[in-house]
Amino acid sequence: MTHLNLTILVDNHAEAGLASEHGLSMWIEPEGDKPILFDTGAGKLFVDNAKKRGIDVYTADRLVLSHGHYDHTGGVGSFLRHNRHSRIYCHPGAVVPRYAVRGGMGNPIHMPHESIAAIDKLPETRLHWVQEPLILSDDIGLTGHIPRKTDFETPGGPFFYDPAGRRPDPIDDDMALWVHTPRGLVVVVGCCHAGVVNTLDYIRYLNDGMHVHALVGGFHLMGAGSLRLERTMDALKTFDIDLLVPCHCTGDDTVKLLSDTFGDRVSPGFAGKVLQI
Repeated sequence: MTHLNLTILVDNHAEAGLASEHGLSMWIEPEGDKPILFDTGAGKLFVDNAKKRGIDVYTADRLVLSHGHYDHTGGVGSFLRHNRHSRIYCHPGAVVPRYAVRGGMGNPIHMPHESIAAIDKLPETRLHWVQEPLILSDDIGLTGHIPRKTDFETPGGPFFYDPAGRRPDPIDDDMALWVHTPRGLVVVVGCCHAGVVNTLDYIRYLNDGMHVHALVGGFHLMGAGSLRLERTMDALKTFDIDLLVPCHCTGDDTVKLLSDTFGDRVSPGFAGKVLQI
């Protein structure tokens, strides 16, 4: 089991001196292991914010992409231009075209073409397509595709593979990362399009029911209905998580609900926040 430092580089909110955007990126430093960049936000902001915190993101040994939406992959091209050694981990579905369709209009939300082109140029030794659970090191793993078992969780929006809205996108590429620590599992998520409960259930299953100490990232509950929120809160109570750090797409109203429900176990995320576990 390992200790780790985790710094939020990009989020919808930011501490004074750092910038915010609709996106997510995190810097993970496991003790005795090489650093991991988890998502890149929507553009190059992750680089600027990292510099202000004394972090050189181009030294990352591994880049993990939680899924293929632009607000998590916009900086991939910039990262790969400057980093010639990092291994990249993502689901093969992360590079497909996808759209959010509202009012009959399809808006592209897929990975930017620059990022896709940069990934396409990588040698096989650096690019790892992840569909099944994958162990990165003794204490760190990736879920690959997360099974959808609950009856109240959905991908969380009008997501489609086509701009006309004919082919629903279940966002099967959504995956999460876990770290074994002395306090239990630290679970790092991008948007939880698979559902936060499905994600936690699957990670505990992969780790013999180990206690989840912390859940960090986007829970994708912005705009969720009252029934889903109620059932999610009830399920979270059963996990007895010590620390909840909601970010990005969780939604301000849901963050308040989490705080009202779980009290000081909730510590809202923002760019610049550092967790030492």
